[in-house]
Amino acid sequence: MSSDHASIVQLLQASLNPQQHRQAEAALREAEKQPGFSIALLQITASNSYPQTSRLASALCFKNFIKRSWVDEEGTYKLPQDEVVAIKNELVGLMISVPPVIQSQLGEAISVIADSDFWERWDTLVDDLISRLTPDNATVNNGVLQVAHSIFRRWRPLFRSDQLFTEINHVLSKFSTPFLTLLQNTDAAIEANQSNKQALQQHFTTLSLCFQLFYDLSCQDLPPDFEDNLKGLSGLLEKYIKYDSALLHTDDESEVGPLETVKSEVFEVITLYVQKYEDAFAPHISEFVNSSWNLLTTLGPETKNDILASRALNFLTSISGLKQHAEQFNNDEVLSQIIEKVILPNISLRESDVELFEDEPIEFTRRDLEGSDTETRRRAATDFLRQLMQQFQEKVTGMVNRYISHYLQEYSQDKSSNWKSKDTAVYLFCSIAAVGAVTSGQGVKTTNPYVDVIDFFQKNIAEDLVSQSAHVILQVDAIKFLYIFRSQMPPQAWQEAFPLLVRHLGSSNYVVHTYCSIAIDRILHLTDANSNPVIPRSAVTPLSQDILKQLFKLITKDSAPEKVQENEFLMRCVMRVLIVLREDLVPQIEFLLQQLIAITNVIRHNPSNPRFYYFLFETIGALIHFAAPTQPEKLETALYSPFANILSEDVQEFMPYVLQLFAALLEANPSGTLSDYYKSLIGPVITPTLWESRGNTPALVRLLSSLIMRGASDIAAADQLTPILVIFQRLIAYKSSEIYAFDLLESIITAFPVATLQPFLVEIFRLLLARLSGSKTENFSLRFTRLYHLMASRSDEGLGTDAVISTLDQLQDGVFAQLYPSIILPDTQKLTRPMDRKIAVISLTKTIADSSIFAEKFAKGWARTCEALLKIMVNPPVIGAADNIIPDQDVDDLSFGVGFTQLNTCRKVQVDLFPQIVDLKGWISGYLKDANGRHSGRISQFLQQRLDEGLRTALLAYMQS
Repeated sequence: MSSDHASIVQLLQASLNPQQHRQAEAALREAEKQPGFSIALLQITASNSYPQTSRLASALCFKNFIKRSWVDEEGTYKLPQDEVVAIKNELVGLMISVPPVIQSQLGEAISVIADSDFWERWDTLVDDLISRLTPDNATVNNGVLQVAHSIFRRWRPLFRSDQLFTEINHVLSKFSTPFLTLLQNTDAAIEANQSNKQALQQHFTTLSLCFQLFYDLSCQDLPPDFEDNLKGLSGLLEKYIKYDSALLHTDDESEVGPLETVKSEVFEVITLYVQKYEDAFAPHISEFVNSSWNLLTTLGPETKNDILASRALNFLTSISGLKQHAEQFNNDEVLSQIIEKVILPNISLRESDVELFEDEPIEFTRRDLEGSDTETRRRAATDFLRQLMQQFQEKVTGMVNRYISHYLQEYSQDKSSNWKSKDTAVYLFCSIAAVGAVTSGQGVKTTNPYVDVIDFFQKNIAEDLVSQSAHVILQVDAIKFLYIFRSQMPPQAWQEAFPLLVRHLGSSNYVVHTYCSIAIDRILHLTDANSNPVIPRSAVTPLSQDILKQLFKLITKDSAPEKVQENEFLMRCVMRVLIVLREDLVPQIEFLLQQLIAITNVIRHNPSNPRFYYFLFETIGALIHFAAPTQPEKLETALYSPFANILSEDVQEFMPYVLQLFAALLEANPSGTLSDYYKSLIGPVITPTLWESRGNTPALVRLLSSLIMRGASDIAAADQLTPILVIFQRLIAYKSSEIYAFDLLESIITAFPVATLQPFLVEIFRLLLARLSGSKTENFSLRFTRLYHLMASRSDEGLGTDAVISTLDQLQDGVFAQLYPSIILPDTQKLTRPMDRKIAVISLTKTIADSSIFAEKFAKGWARTCEALLKIMVNPPVIGAADNIIPDQDVDDLSFGVGFTQLNTCRKVQVDLFPQIVDLKGWISGYLKDANGRHSGRISQFLQQRLDEGLRTALLAYMQS
């Protein structure tokens, strides 16, 4: 490209500076519009003449550029073909030559390209990778394997499909044999370099990548070449569970070395094989069980071994889940040895855990939290114990209870010194008391019949909730016990326990008040069998002011942006309290606005915790949801400035949330006119650059639709309808955005007078018919049908059936006569939402009653319209009251934060476009009678002439009622 590399490097360096990064990123976004920008980034990444930080920033910029600019929604390249070819030609060789920290960024870019291109549009890639493999050059091999892993790991979470297996078979047909050869060569190289530390480390890196690829290639089905060589491969896997070399040991107790990494990956592979390919793998399982036992009983407590211990335990958990293999544990002596030598050492609190509790309390909480996917020894040991208990419940429970009693007795002898004994006892009890998964909504739903949860709580847990002198970790254990077994606690227990939780929220200990916020959130979310809250709003309201003040005090204790947003659990608790309070939050609106706006203003400069700011905006959404109906002007005035700042400063992380909240504010006051604030917002919202991010599209459409509904006259006066229709044109072109195009179009049709729309209607339908004939989807067809009924039902506003037909026939004479029987009528019966079906009923009724074109030209169509109406009315649509339940977003789901995230507290409420029509049957009857009179008995005449006896009788029943 013509732009000087030095200027790009300068921008890349500036993007690393917190004070300059936004301006630098904006300048880079402008620079990327120049031809060859991506190639320039690759050249900068490859050059040793630039600092490592610049090369890494260049690789990161390249990755993000590829994510945005490789293909469009339809999979068509957005870059020139020569640039696409050049990137593919350069990328693999570059990946092999750069340092590992840069490889990881380029690997993500390769994965993005592979999503759209591999394998059919990049069918030379596997051959290219194979050609670069060497017998003994670990550096080159590691680069090749990194590329392969970045592509093949995409298969791990995917569901089985013919397309997926075609891709996997393409890879295996070429890659299997060279891969197995490389695995053998690597094993030989390790044997040959036992005393060469540098070479040994390099070959162990190769081995680590090989085992990652072993998993990738096996994750969907057992590769035939692997199955044929399973005995030898099993021997190799077992060898590296047992392998040791002083040259590979790390001095730091927390630094995971190559030995721990390779062993961990072996356990991941053999766990997969037990779970998916047990029939083929069964002959080798006993060897691995023995190896796992030996490893776990000799493994030290150092944190560098945590993932290894966790995965070894996960392997044994998988084994004990298979009845035929679990029997080898069905022996009192064996079970006793397992509990004593494997379970207890990995469940007991270590000094490193206590240090984490004190030094990194938020990390301790995240790891410790039930349901977390963090690989910890405690969680893995608990899972193993629960699996054993599932197989041998009474026997395991009896054994563990003896240890629980022992530890509680030890604690009672010296409570200040032996608090760890009680912690172990409580953890053991929680492990055996819970049966099945611990759900996020209700905690433990089923308990072990051989233990008494309530009795244990009263005798051993309650004292640590009440006492001010209990060790802080025992206080956390008590709060966590309530959190886990919240569904098991009787209502009277909550009357005493909930105020204690509120008191502990004031604790100065970080983990205590954090766990307290977690428990309060989940308990306030808990409902009984009749869906009534366990803690009613009447019990929360008197305490709410104290709870909220304390939560905000904890959140804002340190004013640094990264510290304010560090603890998402506190903000989630704020959100939950507001959801419970509902309209009772209004007296605190000034305080809430002040706190929430202040937090938003602080963290907008450096958003770093997606979960925290998601809950922040859900909290603001709850405030709007419950307060805006009575306080719309107050909220609009207070929130406009901070939200507008976020838009003007292009804070990408906040943009989709703020757009939704703006829309919710507008929707809360539908009869209001647009203030000058919102009029000034229309221009930026319809700017094409704002629509470039696909993650913004749903929220932008919702906001623009809300602006249209409240300000159609202002938009028309400012001549802004045309650019809005340009946005519609862009959205309707792609399958991924077609639903948003229809949402936008329906708001336009609903809000603008027909006279304003008339010049555009033919072109709108031209675009719709092009999609119908070229790339129609089922969803598109259904939305087109709904749109037709919406327009046909609005005869009072100057539209109606005949107006739609006339517009369509301007495009092509007779096109409506083709669409109506082939698309509109069949898809009318597929409409499922009550509001859609109601609109269809009104549309069909008005067509039967008033359409001159149907009366004069479409005799059969008129009869089929009657039939369609009667079919819908067999199960007449009922528009129910708005659902007050606010669902929880799973922020631990892998898809959270990818693309658009819906705010649940301020979801768009369905609007009944015909609220005056409540009794549809009565309305149909009255409308047809009136129309029959207006048209001199035409409908009665058509009943006799155009309908068979069954339809005639059914429709007459409406007219005569």
